[in-house]
Order: sequence, then structure tokens, then C-alpha cells
Amino acid sequence: MSLIALENFAEGKWYTASSSTETLYNAITGDAIYTAGSEGLDFDAMMKYGRKVGNKNLRKMTFQQRGRMLKALAMHLMTKKEDFYKISALTGATRIDSWVDIEGGIGNLFTYASLRRQFPDESFYVEGSVARLSKNNTFIGHHILVPLEGVAIHINAFNFPVWGMLEKIAVNLLAGVPAIVKPATLTSYLTEVVFKEIIASGILPEGALQLICGSARGILDHVQNQDVVTFTGSADTGKKLKSHPRLLEEAVPFTMEADSLNCSVLGNDVTPDMPEFDLFIKEVAREITTKAGQKCTAIRRIIVPSGRVEDVKIALGKRILSTTIGDPSVEGVRMGPLAGLGQRNDVIDRVKQLMKTQEIVIGDLEHFDIKGADKEKGAFMSPIVFYNDQPFKNLDCHSIEAFGPVSTLLPYETFDDAIELAKMGKGSLVSSITTADTRVAKEFVLNAATMHGRILVLNNDCAKESTGHGSPMPMLVHGGPGRAGGGEEMGGMRGVLHYMQRTAIQGSPTMITAITNQYQQGAKGIITEVHPFTKHFEELAVGDQIMTDKRLITSDDIDKFADLSGDHFYAHMKDTNFEGTMFTHQVAHGYFIMSAAAGLFVDSYDINPVLLNYGIDELRFTKPVYPGTSIQVRFTCNEKIEQERRDENDIPKGIVKWLVEMLDETEEPLVGIATILTMVKKREG
Repeated sequence: MSLIALENFAEGKWYTASSSTETLYNAITGDAIYTAGSEGLDFDAMMKYGRKVGNKNLRKMTFQQRGRMLKALAMHLMTKKEDFYKISALTGATRIDSWVDIEGGIGNLFTYASLRRQFPDESFYVEGSVARLSKNNTFIGHHILVPLEGVAIHINAFNFPVWGMLEKIAVNLLAGVPAIVKPATLTSYLTEVVFKEIIASGILPEGALQLICGSARGILDHVQNQDVVTFTGSADTGKKLKSHPRLLEEAVPFTMEADSLNCSVLGNDVTPDMPEFDLFIKEVAREITTKAGQKCTAIRRIIVPSGRVEDVKIALGKRILSTTIGDPSVEGVRMGPLAGLGQRNDVIDRVKQLMKTQEIVIGDLEHFDIKGADKEKGAFMSPIVFYNDQPFKNLDCHSIEAFGPVSTLLPYETFDDAIELAKMGKGSLVSSITTADTRVAKEFVLNAATMHGRILVLNNDCAKESTGHGSPMPMLVHGGPGRAGGGEEMGGMRGVLHYMQRTAIQGSPTMITAITNQYQQGAKGIITEVHPFTKHFEELAVGDQIMTDKRLITSDDIDKFADLSGDHFYAHMKDTNFEGTMFTHQVAHGYFIMSAAAGLFVDSYDINPVLLNYGIDELRFTKPVYPGTSIQVRFTCNEKIEQERRDENDIPKGIVKWLVEMLDETEEPLVGIATILTMVKKREG
């Protein structure tokens, strides 16, 4: 059977290497199935193409457009997922393994598509609050983030050929930066089939993505300071890449997510008759066998009270040894082979190193059964669990990682010992603790957090919905200190901002308003005789402003609001003895002032384009309002965010944020301030 040559996608075209190719194999049968190479690719030209074409196309899109693009791409890939599952099986993955990789990866696209709602309808992002740099507020500062003008190079690991690509590109594409994807060649055939669907969909703009299935050796020679490099893989390889002279010379951001010696701790409060004990055993067994232990987040060290060692050995042994190993397509098989014979041999070598200082108590390197496949031809191995009776003396388990179904059981005497053992991995992506005691959980988290990027606290309350020890979530950071690489991936908005340049801008409120397209307090408003609520979304301009009529606040108003709301706090009662309080006499409720302000700024006489008011942000009452005070509102269009239509029957609309400044006769300081959010209709057609 002739081998299929994988293609690279460079400068908008597909290329097949004519020579210097590597042969790829079926992990189950050992048969040669693909070849991969990068001979003939011009890495310098690819980088320039990404910067000049891809970056330009993405930068001119807004966050909302990029987010909708990701959503469309995710929906398209979901229609093709069964094709991906068929190819994924060749890597040795079970259906569940593939689900984590394929649908988990697509889920990242959906998550980051939804994240667009936290960004403005602009190509840039304005971060945080304004900095007031002058007494009279004529000179202010702010922070603006713009997409980098370079390319993201993603160097990915072999264990998640789909998720590894999609979890990274979701972030850089939302930020407005193109990418060159370099999957590990070993399983790049699965990445390639998904990548081809991405390109065939026509959803992404030209230049947004490029693919190298073969070697990318030399590509880092062409990076510039606007580029970003991310790496997922072994700590040793990551260190070599991180110290590349070009990265240092150009100060190129480098994010490393390295395999680490993650641990799971059984709390000293947990006994075998508690549900938490069973949860612990299930979680450890799952992390050892899922994807045959080939996960950067897999549990490599199992830390348990010394008095529970035998209980854990027995329960874990029963569960692991009942796991059927073999061809994932055969019914009943729960664990497939490793990704290749080379990978299996590397794991066995590491196991033999670990055997020098600890003993195997579960599993066997030689004697284990395989279902539906040839044990010699495929990359199969048994799960292995070691026992290290002196974890503070025999230290190999804290430094040697076997990247497969291998873990070590470690006893502890005191809980301080458990924390210390957890930190002896010298930096991990994740740790978990199973406990029913909140005090145990708090002690572990606060003392172990310095050496872990993520900590799962597992108990019976969250077990049904917990995503588990080994599952990084798109909205949380994925990474860790020390050995784990010291970097961050995903993390919701945090991840997106990694691909943007943060710049401080200074100027007058009016100038900063014009630059950011967000109204800044003190800027010159666009005074209009037409009430802003009578304008459709397209007709509104940031800065549209009205000054309302005034309203006199009376003691009778305050009494009525107290009766209507049920809020009879002493400060709002006129017969209160105010001696020793913060107030001189009866004061208006803050919520009454906000309600009165709404009565001043809401144009309610006729049906208008404002569909609804759906919230108030950053409401503050900054000065007491006493009876006899007249209040007035300065009402300004603060920001506009366009919304897409869910379907043809959906009303075309957008979100408008309004700054509500509540003033008394003195005008300064304000008596209150808030941002209200309205949904505003667009013109029909």
C-alpha cells in the first residue's frame, strides 16, 4: 500500500515535500501510513506572508467580527467531527480520548467566540480605569491594547493534535494575530485533516493560518519582536527553544507549557468508607489510563497518608487491572496503545530508571493482555504504579517523568509533608486534593499554590460536574511555574491580551475619547436637542449628551420611597437622632436618587428605538443628598457594541452603554455615577 504524503500549507497554498520525509505509523498495528516533510518551504517567506497578509486582514476586523468568525468555524468543524474520529483512532486513541481532543478543541473555539462579548466592537481594547493625572481633570491617562503586527508560531505536542492546535489559535485569532501551526510530526496527520477543513471552509481571511507538518527547524531564525512563540512539550526541548539567540535578541514573547510531575493528594481526613475515597481512586485511575497516560496534566505522583497506603494500593489495583487494553475499535477496550513504538520505548526506558529507587506494585512491563491487536506490533504497555516508601530520600520520582501510564504512590506522615511532597515536583501544571474538610483544602491551596498553575479541590459536592484533574478549561490559565515552563495559555481574556501590545496613552479627556471611542469623563460632549433615546443604534455617536431638567428632593419623597421599598435604614428616617452618625439629618436613599435620575433621563412618552434597559454597572453614591437639594443628570453615550442577529426573525440591534452623572447645585463633586446598559434597535433594513 502506498503511503499518503501529508501536505503543508504555506503562503496560501498546499505543498508536499519531495524529499527528506519522515514515515508515520499506525499506533495499533505498527503499519506505515503517512509520510511528512517540509523540504522546500521558505520559512522566512511564510513569516513575511503572515505579517503582511494575515495580520493585515485580521487587524482590520473587530473583536465582534473575529468572535463570530470563530463561532462559524466551530460550527463547521462539528459537522465534520466523525471524519476526525476515524483518523484519530490511528493514534491509538479510544473514543473518549478522541472526544477530549476533538470536541474539546472545538469547544475552545466556541468559548472564545463567546468571549467576544467582553470586548468592544473595535479592533483594539481599552483596559481598566482612567488615570486622572491632573487636578482639574484636563490631563488623563489610559491603557490601550492593539494586536501585535507579527505572527504566532505554535509548536505543539503529539498527544493532543487537535486540541493543541485549536486551543491556541482560538486565542490569537480573537486577538487579531495570524498563526503558523507546527504540530508534532508523530501525529500531524490528524492535525492536517482538521486544518484542511478549516481552510476549505473559507471562513478565515487569507493568511490567518499556515501549517508545517514536517520539521520546522530554522523557523525561529526569522522571528521579529512583534511575533509570539508558544511551545508545548518536554521541559528539555522547551529550554533549548527558549534560549534561542534570535528570541533573546528580538525580545520575542515565548510561552512554554511543559510536561510536569503533577500530583494528586488524598486528604488526611478521608477514610475508605467516605465517597471522597472512591472519587480519589477513580480520578487517579482515569488520569493514568486516559490517552495511555500521555497527558501533560496526568497524575505522576499519588500522595496519600501513610495509614491509607494499603487501602489505596488495593482499590487502585482493582480498578487499573480491570482496564482492558487493546485496539480501541474493539468493544470493551478502555485503553489504547501509546502514540508510537518510539514513544513506548522512551516510556519503558524511564520506567527502568525509576525502578532503581522504587518498586512496581501495580502492573507489569512484560506480562499483560491485549485485546484485538498484536502486542508486539502495536505500541502497547501496561499501566504501571510504583511505591516509593522514602519519598524524601529516593528523589527520582520528583525529577523523572515517564510520559505514559505511569505513576508513583508516595506516603506522608503529616499534612505539612504532603504539601512539601507536592512542591517537590519543582513546578507543575496542576495538582488536585480530594478532601471533605474545608480547612484541609484551604491549607493545601494556600501553601501549594506557589508551585502549581492550577489546583482542583475535589469532594462529593462537585464530583458530578467536575471536569477532573487533567482538564484545563478555556477560561482559566493553563500553565505553571518552574519545570512547567512559567507560561500561560488560554485564561479567557488574559490569554487574548498576550497577543496584544499594551500602551499607555495620555492627553485630554476629549482627545482620549476620540482615540478610544469610549467617552471619558470631562470630555466635551456632543450636545443634542434630540433625546438620544429617540435615535436608532446607527444614528448614535459616542459623546452624544444631554443635560436633564432638575428635580427637587423632598423629605416627603424620601419617606414615600422608604415605605415603597421597605428600606427604613435609620439614616433615611427624619425622626432619627443623628448625633454621632455620619449625617446631620435625614438623607435620601442612594437607590432613590438613581431612580429619580432615571426619571430625568428616560424619554418615555413615545415608543422609541430603546428596546430595554438590562443593567447597571459601577453604580456609586459619592455624596449624601439631603431634603431641599435639586439634582440633575448629565447623560452621555459612552460606548456602542454591535450585536449579530440570532436568526432572520431576530430584531437587528446593538448594545449601548450610557454614562449617568448625577449632580447637585454645586455640580462637583458628583452625588452619584453609574453606567446603564440598553439594547437599542437598528433601522429596519
